Amino acid sequence: MRPLITGNWNMHGLRYDLTEIDSIAATAPNLRPDAEILVWPPATLVAEASRIAGGRIAIAGQEALGRRIGDIGAEMLKDAGASAVIVGHSERRGDHGETDARVAAKAGAAWRAGLLAIVCAGETVSQRSEGDALSMCGGQIVASVPTGMTERDLAIGYEPLRAIGSGRAPTSREVMQMQAHIRKCLVVDLGPYRENVRILSDGPVNPTDAALALPGAGGTLVGGASLKTENFRTIFAIGASTSTLRWT
Repeated sequence: MRPLITGNWNMHGLRYDLTEIDSIAATAPNLRPDAEILVWPPATLVAEASRIAGGRIAIAGQEALGRRIGDIGAEMLKDAGASAVIVGHSERRGDHGETDARVAAKAGAAWRAGLLAIVCAGETVSQRSEGDALSMCGGQIVASVPTGMTERDLAIGYEPLRAIGSGRAPTSREVMQMQAHIRKCLVVDLGPYRENVRILSDGPVNPTDAALALPGAGGTLVGGASLKTENFRTIFAIGASTSTLRWT
């Protein structure tokens, strides 16, 4: 399973920041030749980022489905040069009230357009403390993945929401337990042809507290650290020197 290391620019980045795309594309693949590298800039930068990347790294979009003003279609992202898109992110589920059915529709639109869909799921603080983390994440995944998608079209992004902004990283045991549960849901509930779907772990991923693949994982979701090549390069270098980046 080839690791997938992704950098989410969220709603950060203007045209002058695209120099970072060129720098990441020039250096990161040499540090992690074993990994697939993907960056998600905002929609306004996808086309130019794709041109600058020139196939050295992949460029992805943030969300894909819609026919209303302010939406963006999966075909538009594909046409702009994107090869993947993230759907079901916690900010969309929480701030915009997106349901599992809506996420599944977006994943399906990405699939039809020929994009890799990274479907996100994760538990809140209260869900973790009440013992509902596994059932919540498993339920989200089963309801958010369209029938027929395989590792060619699909990756899962695990977001431990309780850790985001709190400074408290999940323990290795917690992440490994969740990864095993997600893998079970993919294979048992959705079908054995999903046994090689990559599971990407989110969390405090930065140069001083790197978090990446534990056994059973398939990569990571890097947030703010992906905005600067120097930080991204350090994360890749840690992974290259240790074979795997570890949750602390």
